[in-house]
Amino acid sequence: MSKGPVLIELDEETPSPAEAPPVPELGAPTPKGQAMQTAAVLAARRPSRLARWFWGLLGAVIGAAISVAAWDFAWGLIERQPLLGYAVTALIGALLLVMVLISLKEIAAFGRLRRIDKLRLRADAALADGDLKAARAVAAELLSFYAGREDTRWGRDKLRDGMEDAFDADAMLAEVELDLLSPLDAAARREVEAAARQVATVTAVVPLALADVVTALTANLRMIRRIAEIYGGRSGTLGSWRLTKAVMAHIVATGAVAVGDDMLEPILGGSLLGKLSRRFGEGMVNGALTARVGVAAMDVCRPVPFLRKPPSVRGIVQSALTGLFKSER
Repeated sequence: MSKGPVLIELDEETPSPAEAPPVPELGAPTPKGQAMQTAAVLAARRPSRLARWFWGLLGAVIGAAISVAAWDFAWGLIERQPLLGYAVTALIGALLLVMVLISLKEIAAFGRLRRIDKLRLRADAALADGDLKAARAVAAELLSFYAGREDTRWGRDKLRDGMEDAFDADAMLAEVELDLLSPLDAAARREVEAAARQVATVTAVVPLALADVVTALTANLRMIRRIAEIYGGRSGTLGSWRLTKAVMAHIVATGAVAVGDDMLEPILGGSLLGKLSRRFGEGMVNGALTARVGVAAMDVCRPVPFLRKPPSVRGIVQSALTGLFKSER
C-alpha cells in the first residue's frame, strides 16, 4: 500500500482571505430604524378622550378670544380712523372667506376619500360574490371617477372597449387593474422610492438627534398624500393626516414596523451591512421601513384591491437604495 501524500480535490474553490467577509464590530448595535419606528408610533397614536376634549375646548377658547379681539380692534379703529378701520374690516372678511373656502376644500377631499372607500368595498364584495354585474358597475364608476385625467385617457378607452369581453368578476376587475390602474401604480411606486431614498439619505448624513424623526414623519406624510392624489383621493391636509394615521396604525398593528438585516441582506448583499457604518445602516433600515409604509398606503388608497401580486417591498428597496451608499462598499 502506498504511503505517499493523498491529493484531495475540492468541489468548490476555497475563498482567499481577501474575499472573506469583514469581521463585525464587537458591541456595535444592529440598525433597527429607530427614526421610522418612532415616527410610526407617533403618527399611529390615538389621543385619549380626555386629551381630545382638552384640545377641542382649548381651540374653542382661543378662537373666541381671537374673534373678540379682532372685533374690538376693527371697531375701535373704525371709531378713530373710519377709512383705515373699514379697510382692516375688509381684510378680516377676506381672511374669513379664505378660511371658509379651505374648509369646503377639506370637506370635498373627505368626500373623495369616502368615495374611494365605497368603491373598494364594492369591489371586494363583487370579488367575494363573483358578481359580474357589480364588477362592471365598479368599472363604469371608475371610468367616471377618472374622467378628465389625461394620464388615464388611454386606459379608459381600452377598458371601455373591453368591458363586454369579461365573463366573470375576477376578469373584469383584472382588466380594470391592467388598463386603468397600472400607470397609477407605477407613479405611486416612484413616489415610494423617492421617499425611501430621502429618508435613508437624511438619516445617514444628518447627525442631529431629532432630524431623522422629523424627516421620516414629514416624508411619509407627503408620500401618503401624493399616493392619495395619484389614485384620485386629493386628500387635503386633514385627510392626509387621517390617511397617515390609518396606514401607520396598520403598520404598527401588523408588526411591519420592525425590519433588520434579515430583510436587507438578501437585497443588497450579505456583506454590505457589515461594511456600512452604524449611521448608514440606520439610513438603510429607515428607507426600507418607508417603503413598507408606501406599499401599505398604496393598498389603502387604491379603489380596487390588488389582484395580481402587489408591489414588492424588497424590489422597491432594491431599486431605491442600491447604490445610494456605493462609496461605502
